[in-house]
Amino acid sequence: MLRIAIVDDHQIVRAGFREMLAEELDLEIAFEATSGEEALGALRETGCDVVLLDLALPGQSGVDVLRAVRQRFADVRVLVLSGFPEERYAVALLRNGADGYLCKDCDRDELIRAIRTVAEGRRYVSTRTAELLAEELAGGGTAPAHESLSERELQVFLRLAHGESVSDIADALALSVKTVSTYRSRLLEKLEVASNAELAAYAIRHGLLVE
Repeated sequence: MLRIAIVDDHQIVRAGFREMLAEELDLEIAFEATSGEEALGALRETGCDVVLLDLALPGQSGVDVLRAVRQRFADVRVLVLSGFPEERYAVALLRNGADGYLCKDCDRDELIRAIRTVAEGRRYVSTRTAELLAEELAGGGTAPAHESLSERELQVFLRLAHGESVSDIADALALSVKTVSTYRSRLLEKLEVASNAELAAYAIRHGLLVE
């Protein structure tokens, strides 16, 4: 029996996923969570095999949760299910530890196939994500700059783009202010911008702000 966790702050979305999984006799819902903090607490208490993870969560973002799962629950597979199209996040998240990436408008068969694929320890790559990876390989340096960011850099970038201060980010991620400032300097260099405002503008331009 595969134990599935659904992490999404929208009740209607969770209900939709529950309905899609209901007919699969070898799949059971281990728990549901509406925030990153709730999800990590449930993983400590209950555990599961596959997490269906939304990116846009209150408090800790999906990127934060992905990093925490990779550090603390190495055997848990993470399938990101996002409202954002693959072009925005899929490649970056796969590079940083996600086992698969799907848009929420996927059909039931693809969702089941993705769950079973990642549960077997393999990566699930949708047709569109495969195209993006192929284009990147063929085009060399044509990928957007944010796709080269490390997991921690992506975390800090999204928080800065949302207007959080360096000290707030340091508190949220349990880092020193100096470390966060170093990440900020790297981000400015890698994304070729000069200020937090330009970081936010970059995020908006590429559709990266998670509300």
